[in-house]
Amino acid sequence: MSKVGPPSESSEVAPAQGMAGRLQSIPLVLRMILYGVFFLLAVLAGLPYLAYQFDRFFPAWTIEIGVWRVVGGVFFTVVLALYLWASCLLSRHGRGAYVEFDPPQAFVATGPFRWVRNPIAACVVGMLLGEAILFSSTGIFLLFVLAVPLAHAQVIWLEEPLLKRRFGSAYVEYCARVPRWFPRPPRESGP
Repeated sequence: MSKVGPPSESSEVAPAQGMAGRLQSIPLVLRMILYGVFFLLAVLAGLPYLAYQFDRFFPAWTIEIGVWRVVGGVFFTVVLALYLWASCLLSRHGRGAYVEFDPPQAFVATGPFRWVRNPIAACVVGMLLGEAILFSSTGIFLLFVLAVPLAHAQVIWLEEPLLKRRFGSAYVEYCARVPRWFPRPPRESGP
């Protein structure tokens, strides 16, 4: 059973003020396209390109993995599709983006959010792993290794405290049911 947080004090917040308030005048679909394109280009093209340069300067550290490159490409494509699905659900049901300066206005616990609390962050890290395998790149793999603790720190020290303040008990109950990083089939709340 899919859930989208009902409009209530614990699961919906008032429209944001300041920059986020001004962003509300831009259609959500346009904001999501802008964020998505910029974010994906920076994180999945710009940073990996720079990391790939490591392989040029240290060719002895590069390991050619042959046919496994295809596995990396398939993995990347599947994880990209999951990322796009989670992003679309968050923008459509949450009526906001996954960026803190334009946050969702409603709590979303449907689709991939039923299996894992941070599908967008998990997918970004997973796509880096897929790229490392696809390009047989030690540099991109090192970027992936760096991204794992950075994503974890961002989630536990920034995102989760903000979501607890924004959505209160609905988010706390959600955290008790849904794992942070490693997906598992949804459990319903209750005894």
